[in-house]
Amino acid sequence: MFIVEEIINKLKDILSTDGKNGKVFDKDVAQSLDLSQANFATMKNRGKIPYTNILNFCAKRKISINWLLYNQSPDSLVDSTDKYWIRYYPSVSVSAGGGAYENEDDFSSLELPSYFVNVLGGKDNLKNIDAINVIGDSMEPTLNSDNIIFIDKTKDDVSRDGIYAFTTIHGLFVKRIQKRVDGKLDIISDNKDYPLQVLNKDELVILGKVVSSFGKVY
Repeated sequence: MFIVEEIINKLKDILSTDGKNGKVFDKDVAQSLDLSQANFATMKNRGKIPYTNILNFCAKRKISINWLLYNQSPDSLVDSTDKYWIRYYPSVSVSAGGGAYENEDDFSSLELPSYFVNVLGGKDNLKNIDAINVIGDSMEPTLNSDNIIFIDKTKDDVSRDGIYAFTTIHGLFVKRIQKRVDGKLDIISDNKDYPLQVLNKDELVILGKVVSSFGKVY
């Protein structure tokens, strides 16, 4: 279980090595995570971890996310020979639109804990996995805003029901897809406040199936 206060203290430890004079405060952590002080204070009080901001912070500083979230010591990370990485696109958000990311060059390397590799199909399948952000509430409670989702680009057969990332003329989305008997596709938001959509198969391009997610469960 991730404790917000422990993570904040670790971030302060990192920032204290930057040559900063004096004590490192919450406002310094907020600034380093590209959050306003008000937003940071609200997330802290609610025990909500800003996963996307932390992943971006770690990627920029080349710090292992394992140390922050899984309590692995830095020494064990340096000595480890079993390191697993996938592409993470911090600037790409799915659900509210924004375009495809297949040719996006702005990606970071996201290190995975070894036990999570099998969830994504094993180490030989990691080359087929991309990680992107979720925004919006259309897939709650299955996926929440600020979750990181893991997409297997080899799984694009929508005859198998599941949650897929796809593009339409309106942008990039993640929805549950079910094939109808008439060949069309039901595009389903798990949040029942959003209506069912029906699309022809040629109206969307499947980017891959969502095989896992990383983030807070409400």
